Amino acid sequence: MSQPQQALQLVLFRDDLRTVDHPALHAARDAGDTVALYILDEQSPGIRPLGGAARWWLHQALLSLRESLDDLGIPLILRRGPAARILAELSQDGNLDEVHWNRRYGEAERAVDAELKLQLRGDGIAAHSYSAALLHEPWELLTQNGTGYKVFTPFYNSLRAQELRPPLPAPAPQQRQGFPLPPSESLDDWKLLPTTPDWSEGLAATWTPGEPAAQKRLAETLSSIAQDYAEHHDRPDLDGTSALSPALRWGHLSAHQVWDELSKYAVHSPGAAQGAAAMRRQVAWRDFCWHLNYHHPQLPTENLRSEFDDFAWAWPADGDEVAEKVARWQRGQTGFGLVDAGMAQLWRTGWMHNRVRMVTASLLVKNLAVHWKVGEQWFWDTLVDADVACNSANWQWVAGSGADASPYFRVFNPELQAKKFDPRGSYVARYAPLAAEPLVDLKESREQALEAYSEMKLRQGK
Repeated sequence: MSQPQQALQLVLFRDDLRTVDHPALHAARDAGDTVALYILDEQSPGIRPLGGAARWWLHQALLSLRESLDDLGIPLILRRGPAARILAELSQDGNLDEVHWNRRYGEAERAVDAELKLQLRGDGIAAHSYSAALLHEPWELLTQNGTGYKVFTPFYNSLRAQELRPPLPAPAPQQRQGFPLPPSESLDDWKLLPTTPDWSEGLAATWTPGEPAAQKRLAETLSSIAQDYAEHHDRPDLDGTSALSPALRWGHLSAHQVWDELSKYAVHSPGAAQGAAAMRRQVAWRDFCWHLNYHHPQLPTENLRSEFDDFAWAWPADGDEVAEKVARWQRGQTGFGLVDAGMAQLWRTGWMHNRVRMVTASLLVKNLAVHWKVGEQWFWDTLVDADVACNSANWQWVAGSGADASPYFRVFNPELQAKKFDPRGSYVARYAPLAAEPLVDLKESREQALEAYSEMKLRQGK
């Protein structure tokens, strides 16, 4: 007599493309035979389609994930379409026992996952979700009034006061079973890679997406960067940052693992405690951005500080002059070396140094008076590490319209910033050696920006 067929555990991967410290994967393997599924869902309501650079990264990352899962004996199934429809199709096969996934925190993503739980349970399939993306769940860190934080420092103090769980190891491999697999689509058929033209050469030369490369970079960070991070991380001319933001955005590394490794490093290397603490603070800022996005889901599309709804922002559609200014900013032809180098680095590599991100953003929203959403959209399309929460929160921080924001009257002077953080000019020389004519007068445009801010306040009677 043949043995009854064992039902499968399904792990639904999203922005958690790893095997280490993956609670959903770990729980599934503990429960039985496991199959992994990645759904390219750009059709569910409210889901924002990926930008071009992110689509390139996703293609490479899924290839890497398939290899990592294959080492564990776990097949990876690829499907494209609304998650609810695809899970319904797989449920009809009658071979699924439980579905596991790590939680997401965007409003649209939470709505999709809530619907999936109801749908699966209606089909008699258990659905389990786990905490994996952030150091703490957004509803766990609240002010004394029971609301979400809007200022980073008290948020950070609260976060550090909470106990963190230790990272999980990769689950044990499973023996290849003879169970029937759901059909998988071809990754190449998704056409995530650019073709006409193929602008990804610089991305490929800069990055190796996937968990193995991320683990290697984390080890390099601990061995050669963390010790001087507090002093060097603002210098774009030095290899002074971890460059782990893409790994965190795509979940090749978990925030728990990075935090834990930095904490252990600080204990064993007392001289590097300051650098490790500064790096942990950056990991916490990522949590803060998602905390804001969870408690204020309008963050990606609306000013968090509503008084800025009355600010006289400019848009490319306002006329040729504004459109040309935006185009020159995008092309790195503003005439300010640090800005142009940053925009060139972004286009070439899909990444930009954080200090330079602030300077380039300030020039757009303050000196050029262009709405922050124009810059946010450009970064969304060109950054390999762009996520909804961090991208919008950081743009609103620079614009002055967000939580714990830089005061509007703080206008980054790109020339002074270059002297301070690129003193030898090596960063500018590397990415923008040819100077263009300055697009705007820095002093005059700063004064105009402050005048526009004052007029906004007057209209509001403040």
